[in-house]
Amino acid sequence: MSPAPRRILFIIRSLGVGGAERQLVLLASGLHALGWDVTVCTTYADGPLEPELAQRGVRVVALEKSGRWDLLGPARRLHRAVREARPDVIHGYMPTSNLLSLLARRAHPAARVVWGVRASGLDWAQYDGLARRAFAASARLARRADLIIANSHEGARWHVEAGYPAARLVVIPNGIDAAWFTPDAAARTRQRAAWGAGAGTLLIGLVGRIDPMKDHATFLRAAALLRDDPRDMRFVCVGDGDPSLAERLRALATELGIAPRVRWEPARLDPRDAYRALDILTSASRYGEGFPNVVGEAMACGVACVVTRCGDAPHLVGETGLVVPPGDPEALAGAWRALAAGDRSRLGGAARARVVAEFSAERLVQRTATALAALLEGDGRRS
Repeated sequence: MSPAPRRILFIIRSLGVGGAERQLVLLASGLHALGWDVTVCTTYADGPLEPELAQRGVRVVALEKSGRWDLLGPARRLHRAVREARPDVIHGYMPTSNLLSLLARRAHPAARVVWGVRASGLDWAQYDGLARRAFAASARLARRADLIIANSHEGARWHVEAGYPAARLVVIPNGIDAAWFTPDAAARTRQRAAWGAGAGTLLIGLVGRIDPMKDHATFLRAAALLRDDPRDMRFVCVGDGDPSLAERLRALATELGIAPRVRWEPARLDPRDAYRALDILTSASRYGEGFPNVVGEAMACGVACVVTRCGDAPHLVGETGLVVPPGDPEALAGAWRALAAGDRSRLGGAARARVVAEFSAERLVQRTATALAALLEGDGRRS
């Protein structure tokens, strides 16, 4: 008789459009393909990425939380989901879901608890008190987790400094589906035409939610430094977020005299053509990044990148892109000029090759499966 499949239950806030959410879909689908019995519990229902998991045969259970203070009903539904799934592993994603994983284990004490941590160097002044308290609680309770997986070396270091136990923490970088994120010349031409960018236009983009950590303001100030450049340079920001911040950023673009050259686009469920249209992808983040998925996805699409020294972005681009200090418009504009004058095609090809070799989806799934198997076999407590 073949052994029963190992069972894992993930907990995440939602399956909205975001880097962590996309990574969970990739990992859950990959483990399912390896023969694991996978359940994903979402605190909030009806995220746009849910159908993708369902299409791949992964079970999704919504805890149907209606708001921040709706606690009792979702807790009961979580207890029931765990009792039904009887997982070997309960895997949280990010602080609040990590804390929920400890609560979930009460329904099935034989399960091992794994936490996923994905940030580094957060500026807590930008977050509300509940987020700060949730992180402080997670730092106090981290020793109750059996394994903690960080998606970046910088994130691992930052969490250890906050009180997480180093002995239980491993680093497994994010994975990029390089069979999905690919160069496509025809798609590039179509998207550039839709955005009014001709063949000779240098199109520089920032893809990410409108949030203080992404530092769109420095991106815009760097763009303003290139107003007098003789080349046709255009800029595009792709992402949703805080409406009041978005309004202030649009006002800043007007104040800087670059509003006609900046395009604002909503977030996309499928961002591939947005990446393909770009000549240079920029991550201007000041803080908070662990492994910036948008950089890896753009690299897989053959796009040269400029990133700030934030999280593991410098390690991700390696020698295939340029790295600048955060919050420095002059350095960012200088890097754009250097890439504009350089061989972006060669760098884009090298960027894709680096993702395929070092940060593939297959490596993410295999590394995680190996770590989970070692955890389960280490003390023999399989349910």
